[in-house]
Parts: sequence; C-alpha cells; structure tokens
Amino acid sequence: MPDLPSLVASTLVPFLFKVLGAVALWIAGNWLIQFGMRILRRSLRNGALDATVITYLLNIAAAALRVILVVAILGFFGIQTASFAALLAGAGVAIGAAWSGMLGNFAAGVFLQIFRPFSVGDFITAAGVTGTVEEIGMFVTSVLAPDNVRNIIPNSKLFSDNIQNFSVHDYRRVELVAQLDNSADVGRAISLLKEGLKRVPNQFEGKEGDVEVLEFTERGPKLAVRPYTHTDNYWQVYFDTNRMIVDVLGSNGFPVPRIPVAMAGNSSN
Repeated sequence: MPDLPSLVASTLVPFLFKVLGAVALWIAGNWLIQFGMRILRRSLRNGALDATVITYLLNIAAAALRVILVVAILGFFGIQTASFAALLAGAGVAIGAAWSGMLGNFAAGVFLQIFRPFSVGDFITAAGVTGTVEEIGMFVTSVLAPDNVRNIIPNSKLFSDNIQNFSVHDYRRVELVAQLDNSADVGRAISLLKEGLKRVPNQFEGKEGDVEVLEFTERGPKLAVRPYTHTDNYWQVYFDTNRMIVDVLGSNGFPVPRIPVAMAGNSSN
C-alpha cells in the first residue's frame, strides 16, 4: 500500500498543477476574448453596420468564445470533449424545454435585428415603457426612461407589443391645450398665441406651429397649441410653450376660466 507522501506526490500535486493551469488558462482566455472583442468592435464600427447590430453580434461572439474556452479547459483536464458536447446538447434541449421563454426572447431578439422597428438611441414607447434604447441584447433590451431609470425588458414582450418610435421622423408634434373662458375673444387669443409661439425656441425649422379651436366645454372653448420639434427637444419645447401660454393669456387680460354654477353646485354636494 503506497504511503501518504508518495500518494500526494503522484496524485494531488499533478492535480493542483492542473487546477493552476486551468485557472491560468481561464484568465488568459478571458483576456484574449476581451482583446479580440475590442478589435472586432473597432473593425465593425469602421464598417457600415450601426451600433444596434454591432452590440448584438458582439454579445453572440463573446458567448460562443466563452463556451469554446470552457470546452478547452475541460479538455485540459482530460475530459472527453465529444461526450461533453453531446451532454451539452442534451442539456440544451432540456433547458430549452424548461425555459422556452428564454428561447422566445432570443428568437425575438433576432427578429428585432431583422425587422429593425427601432435602433440604439431611438426614443420609443413599448411594453408599457417610454425611453431611449440603450442596448438590444440577445435576451433583453435596455431602455433608459426620461427620469433616468433603466428598464430591462424581455425581447419577446417588446416584439409582441405595439411599438411607437418617436425618432423615425425629423420632428414630432407637441400636444398642448389652452382653456379659455366663455367671455374670451377667441380670435384675439389665437392671434396672440400664434405670435407667442414664434418666440418659443428649439422648434423645427420650416414647420410652423398650430393654434386652433379644439373643442367647446362648459367652461369655455379649448385651444389646441401644437408646436413641432425634434424628439431631443420635446420636453423643453413642451415646458416653454406652457409657460408662453400662461404669460400671453395673463399679460393680455384674459380672464381665468370660471367653473359654471351648475358644476360648482354638483361638486359641493
């Protein structure tokens, strides 16, 4: 029966060397993968592909290279990689059956790349979230909301829902309403607001804003005030136009819309 020192020398020491070699291989392999990804990213950015496709391709390439690295490390330990590949394929089938939603997210990500309803940097509303697309990944998409909150959305939910892309066209319309009193001079209010609208900055050049009667209510007519602007300036134009409406109507003596007597009586009951 071999003694303990010889057993350690013949079995444990070679195993520890293999572990250290595997760790070194993992560190060196990850460094090479990251280095290769940087080179690939730089070369792809110099081509005709946009940021959306580049990020997606890099994610797939990095995942594939790490799988190859794991197989190489197992081969370093003397494990038969052919049997491991078969085991991995079987595990993939089992995981796919159990996690069909993940495969659905992956398939939806592929279709998002093919049909391109939006790209990285677009401002969208989809799956109940509004914001700027930061990244379209293999399984999820990252959307940054205007309040600086990042939303991680499964690709299948995005692809199966209605998508509004506000960045497709050069400009969009800002929807605002000015409530007038029944005694107000509607024509004068429209004229003054049109002049005030010309002073609002960051509007889309060559596209004049609209000021028209939207509807009539018991309090008085409502005016639709609608400037046009680029998506990047939407909220600034929204706030500036609201301020302009208040300043113009207030400085020109337009009365504050009064609540009708019948409505006031109902609210007090």
